[in-house]
Amino acid sequence: MKLFKSSIIALALASASSVYAESIAITNATVHTVTEQGILKNATVVFNDGVITAINPESIQADSIIDAQGKILTPGLIGSMNQLGLVEVSAVSRTRDARDKKADITFDASTAFNPKSAAISYSRKGGITTNVVTPNGGDSMFKGQAFIADLSGEYDSIVETNTAVLIDLGSKSKGSRALELQNLRHKLEDADKALAKALAKAKKETAAKKDKKDAKEPKRSEKIINALLAGEKPLIAYADRATDLLALIQLKQDFNLDLVISGAGDAVSVASQLAKAEIPIIIAPIKNLPSFDALHQSLKSAETLIGAGVTVAFKVNGDTHNLYQLRFDAGIAVANGVSKEQALAAVTANVADAFNFDSGRIAVGKKADLVLWSADPFELSTHVDKMWIDGVEHTTTSRQDALRDRYTTSSDMPRAYTN
Repeated sequence: MKLFKSSIIALALASASSVYAESIAITNATVHTVTEQGILKNATVVFNDGVITAINPESIQADSIIDAQGKILTPGLIGSMNQLGLVEVSAVSRTRDARDKKADITFDASTAFNPKSAAISYSRKGGITTNVVTPNGGDSMFKGQAFIADLSGEYDSIVETNTAVLIDLGSKSKGSRALELQNLRHKLEDADKALAKALAKAKKETAAKKDKKDAKEPKRSEKIINALLAGEKPLIAYADRATDLLALIQLKQDFNLDLVISGAGDAVSVASQLAKAEIPIIIAPIKNLPSFDALHQSLKSAETLIGAGVTVAFKVNGDTHNLYQLRFDAGIAVANGVSKEQALAAVTANVADAFNFDSGRIAVGKKADLVLWSADPFELSTHVDKMWIDGVEHTTTSRQDALRDRYTTSSDMPRAYTN
């Protein structure tokens, strides 16, 4: 009897494995690769075990073949700079885990990430397959650590933790922006000196063949600053005013930082300097209202920046629940001078590159995060036809769809339940 049960379990496991391992070929697709290959007409993309294995192979060998009928296939869109999975209802404090008064540079909010958030399935409807989640931090200028999650809705959907360090600079309701810029420079200088001193001491001890057992272990915060100085982790800085952007450019040059600027409302004023410094920026393309920190932002900002040679990624303007409209915001950028391929890169490859993870393109060896669209993804009437995250097809049905069905379906329940 035990042997029979073991055989059944083994058979079930083998069956589950074979389902995941099923290879899929999408044929007759208009493939926007977001690579040097550009757009491929009537193309075939094959993937297996979550990885793209072939593009336009001589012969198609796959367990399942899907005829795209000429529809557009793109990489899954990538969201960033939001609190998806950390905030469910903004007005309800018990559903907010993105901020804590005591949070500092070590703050890792990934343990509070809720993959079953209703906002995740809703965001999938917008073609989002991956998101860079950023906490709000606390009173410290350092807001914590970003992390990457896919939108599969599974409990193992966190792809990477401690991805980047977040810092909030610029205008303050209390105090001076000058002090935070000064404090940031001092922290980097002190850490740089400490590293140089430790390196010199290590060389001296090695030359003298001394035992280094008593070497002092750096604090957690010190390790993170050291990772920034080593270029092992990007620093994501929120800033808008042109003078703040210039100060950040100088910091990048002085300490060789892997720097990304988010917000960058007045970036058009210093576009050439940003391009020369090779600093990518993350902007909300529809943000066009002036502020004390940004007088020059407009709907043409994205076009101006890209034209100047700046690498631009797009984020949504607003809270987590607006992530669904990322493609619409990109479409508005297209209507204001950005090419469709540039806009697609701004919500795929450029985001992945900014945060140093291998995604956002359709190429052999890349992760099989793919979206097949009913038509042009930047049009309002377009919807997601099919979506794959890590090679597995996922539905775009959301809580909103369930509510719609509930209240529009005839029932014996009272009208309050159905209308």
